[in-house]
Amino acid sequence: MLTLWEQPHALVLPEPCSPARPWRWSYGPAREYLMRAGDLISAEQAERRVLIMENPGLPGQAAITPSLYAGLQLVLPGEVAPCHRHTQNALRFVMEGSGAYTALDGEKAVMEPFDLVLTPAGQWHDHGNETAQPMIWLDGLDIPTVRLFDAQFSERLDQPTHPVTAPPGDTLARYGRNLRPMRGHVADRRPTGRPLFHYRFADWRPALAAMARSAEIDPHLGHALEFLNPADGGQVLATMSAHVRLLPAGFETRPRQSTDGTVFVVVEGEGEAELNGEVVPLHERDVVVVPSWTRLVLRSSRELVLFAYSDKASQEKLELYRERNL
Repeated sequence: MLTLWEQPHALVLPEPCSPARPWRWSYGPAREYLMRAGDLISAEQAERRVLIMENPGLPGQAAITPSLYAGLQLVLPGEVAPCHRHTQNALRFVMEGSGAYTALDGEKAVMEPFDLVLTPAGQWHDHGNETAQPMIWLDGLDIPTVRLFDAQFSERLDQPTHPVTAPPGDTLARYGRNLRPMRGHVADRRPTGRPLFHYRFADWRPALAAMARSAEIDPHLGHALEFLNPADGGQVLATMSAHVRLLPAGFETRPRQSTDGTVFVVVEGEGEAELNGEVVPLHERDVVVVPSWTRLVLRSSRELVLFAYSDKASQEKLELYRERNL
């Protein structure tokens, strides 16, 4: 047993004090390491050939924030990352390459740069690259969250790829246009709770540009759009949220804090992020982590487009989420 009165301030804090550190991974050097990994081990041998982005404040935890995981995955031409499923929710944000696929329960999503692809908990998924170029994407998972609850399960299919259940893009056609199949005589094969798993750059980028042309800009966020689950208008995954932002050239956000630990990817443009007073440069495809309650200011030298995912969905369900605009 322990004495509470000797450590109350360490257990109940007046505000968040994350052990995670703000950090930036430059894409160029990270890509070089990943390509070297491609010479050392195959996707089949590794099951997933990934270099983990471990926060320097969380050594040995394979975590980018206390609740989130991030890693860069490489699938070379002709490779298949074998089919499996697990308790953890995952998202893939394509960094490089065109034409490879992620298959979810037997339906392929053909991936292009800066597409967002989901593999929700418990659903079979495999990845394949039938093109002549490498494919690299950012994996975002809730591994630390599931680990906290000791609730992880996984299994591997007895064959490398899932049998085809639908033509590529079938789900996108049904749910990706603000429409859905009418319920009646034919049952829809997709899970009704989370039916859409492919959010294309070709769709979200024009929507963000149109918003920037006509809408008043938010002084703390810039122009920002959230990815939503079309079934209920909620977050795309049970534990993770995702959004995109656009900052016009020369724009500077007002300081903001939020409790959700957030991972940003620079999609386009250049600028800098000020994280608790420390300034880091932002270049295309760089990855930056902003831990909980970090004071964030973003500045754009060229029009800056960012993708981000966070644990906001978990925090909202647990009634923990809070933000402060300064």
